[in-house]
Amino acid sequence: MSALAAPVTLVTCYDDLGRPRGLTASAVSSLSLTPPLFLVCLDRNSRTHDTLTGAEDFAVHLLGPGEEHLVKRFMRPAEHRFDGVPLAADSHRAPVIRDASLTLHCVRHDVLEGGDHTILVGRVTAVRGEPTHSGGLLWHRRGFAHARRP
Repeated sequence: MSALAAPVTLVTCYDDLGRPRGLTASAVSSLSLTPPLFLVCLDRNSRTHDTLTGAEDFAVHLLGPGEEHLVKRFMRPAEHRFDGVPLAADSHRAPVIRDASLTLHCVRHDVLEGGDHTILVGRVTAVRGEPTHSGGLLWHRRGFAHARRP
């Protein structure tokens, strides 16, 4: 599967105690335009899995070139992922990373089984930011790559 380029995203939510939680996800996709649905595939072994699948609201941060530092922060242990990461003022329903190029706010629509992953489907209720014109951040052959627009 490493030959398949995949977008790099950060998926965030608040836990039951109001603490921000999140993980990196590359198995993501637009699912429907009407209603606007987006899916995220979550590894069942992730320490954040149960928090995300149980959250009513979550945010998907689509990253662009130069935002690799955000992904590297989320490679830290779960309790330190948000250390030093500025959140936007409108982060009351789900943590919104201020520096992300584009953020989709989602309300949980469905949770489905998908082998060793769970498919979290969210209804997109708001979009924050603008897509980068220089392309998106991808994970390809176990490293970062950039989608370039012609």
